[in-house]
Amino acid sequence: MAKENSGSTKPNQLESKRKRLSWILGVSGLCILFYVLGAWQTTTSTNPLVNQSDAYTKASCNNNGTENNNPLLNPQPLPSTSSGVLDFDSHHQIEINNSDSVQNFPACGMKYSEYTPCQDPVRGRKFDRKMLKYRERHCPKTDELLHCLIPAPPKYKNPFKWPQSRDYAWYDNIPHKELSIEKAVQNWIQAEGDRFRFPGGGTMFPHGADAYIDDIAELIPLKSGTIRTAIDTGCGVASWGAYLLKRDILAMSFAPRDTHEAQVQFALERGVPAMIGIMASQRLPYPARAFDMAHCSRCLIPWHQYDGLYLLEVDRVLRPGGYWVLSGPPIRWKKYWRGWERSKQDLNAEQNAIETVAKRLCWKKVIEKDDLAIWQKPINHIECVKSRKVYKTPHICKSENPDTAWYRDMESCITPLPEVSNPDEVAGGSLEKWPERAFAVPPRISRGTIPGINEEKFQADNELWKERVRRYKSINGLLPKGRYRNVMDMNAYIGGFAAALLKYPLWVMNVVPVNSNQDTLGIIYERGLIGTYQDWCEAFSTYPRTYDLIHASGVFSIYQDRCDITYILLEMDRILRPEGTVIFRDTVELLVKIKSITDGMRWKSQIMDHENGPFNPEKVLFAVKTYWTGEATQKKH
Repeated sequence: MAKENSGSTKPNQLESKRKRLSWILGVSGLCILFYVLGAWQTTTSTNPLVNQSDAYTKASCNNNGTENNNPLLNPQPLPSTSSGVLDFDSHHQIEINNSDSVQNFPACGMKYSEYTPCQDPVRGRKFDRKMLKYRERHCPKTDELLHCLIPAPPKYKNPFKWPQSRDYAWYDNIPHKELSIEKAVQNWIQAEGDRFRFPGGGTMFPHGADAYIDDIAELIPLKSGTIRTAIDTGCGVASWGAYLLKRDILAMSFAPRDTHEAQVQFALERGVPAMIGIMASQRLPYPARAFDMAHCSRCLIPWHQYDGLYLLEVDRVLRPGGYWVLSGPPIRWKKYWRGWERSKQDLNAEQNAIETVAKRLCWKKVIEKDDLAIWQKPINHIECVKSRKVYKTPHICKSENPDTAWYRDMESCITPLPEVSNPDEVAGGSLEKWPERAFAVPPRISRGTIPGINEEKFQADNELWKERVRRYKSINGLLPKGRYRNVMDMNAYIGGFAAALLKYPLWVMNVVPVNSNQDTLGIIYERGLIGTYQDWCEAFSTYPRTYDLIHASGVFSIYQDRCDITYILLEMDRILRPEGTVIFRDTVELLVKIKSITDGMRWKSQIMDHENGPFNPEKVLFAVKTYWTGEATQKKH
């Protein structure tokens, strides 16, 4: 037996080696074949922004037959192969470019051209008129949501570029002459042929907003960089905010949707920050200690009513040491009482009531001169706490986080300031002057009041967004000077994207979703930027076609399990101007789903690699809303 086994394994080993070598050669050959096929497929792929359906191509032209103004519709090659257009058809087994699988959304009727879902006048009339609750946000239920695209007016044109837009807007974009007639004497707005002109007038500044602001600057420091963020309650067409911009002061202007048609729409068409909003029964959607200055010029808010509730809300959002500027009734009532059609006694009683509330808030009256009265909030509450022995009401609140402001009722108490160790210390920390303030470490971070965010993360976030904005700029047509004016960041985090855009002639509405893990909106305001809270399962408080560029980083990762993302995309389409741009940053799976929806919304889009390369699971989707109008849609059908 031993003799039979001796040397018997050698032929088997040779055979085994032959099989192994054949297998290796076969696999290598297949790899080479697939590589060649893949390279051939890449070189013959088409650009998804260019290769769209005939219907989309036609819709991208305006009524005069000119080409689309957004250069992203015909992009040039990107600077490196790692940012090339990505095709997920075969890799993800999803036929995103198959027209049979795309749901095409119809246009809504022209009656919805200025639809504001959560401030719909018809829905609002169903609610209590007490404290103007019917003018607050009342959003439609899921079964009431529109499943169509809001049409632009038939002769819609791209708005004037900033700074021309401050003074002019096309009549066809906002076909309302009511304000030009009703407010003709106050010089808010004038209709001149095919356009509106905004002379900068106002009820209480007949010589123009510029001269009015100069009067304020003689009383408080507007030029030193101390005052950067402001809030204008009952803003009209936001001329006060428009003329503050050249002084590097950024104002959040708001007004209700009421009988004065399209106030906020005019403001945004001008390129001035604004929202639909009202002081009624709920807190304003901003954090505590947000604004350096608050303003009311005949804004018709009953400051003295409801135990001073509205002044208490102004106190909540006003920074320590911030100013409240009031003009109009009842200030200087001895001169104007006849024109205001009110009695001397009534106006005198109103001013006395306002003075009393301000004193109990521990505000100091800085000055009353001519048509202006100005108060200042204390830098801390050391003396205010002592004064509670004299003024029992309003008491200092003992409730939870004062930043909580989404659908939260106002409270008839003083919002407490962070504790200090001496009377000269600014509660919550002092701020650098503008523009250093934008990149200085915000006090909320340096004091450790926002869990998980420290100075190192703040600096890293700044560098991250500087690099990303540089990357965006390298893409043909994105961020050229004057291309965008009104920008929205749907998930702003700590404002890094907005800060990286400061050198451009634009402004950013920084939105912090209420569903985020961290409330960072206070940090954004401490940087000298503006923003608001928002639940993206609901509509935003603005008119259609009011933003030029929307940035959505990680938004759909937050909301994919909370509500149908189709309605978020329809909302984005509502507030985006024709030929406006959207930048999505999210996981590949979500972006493929988003693209499959936006393909049916008359958007053109392309998915690109992350700036760090193709192996990063996050990708970037660039999309452009094509030009079309309600009239074109009606003719088409």
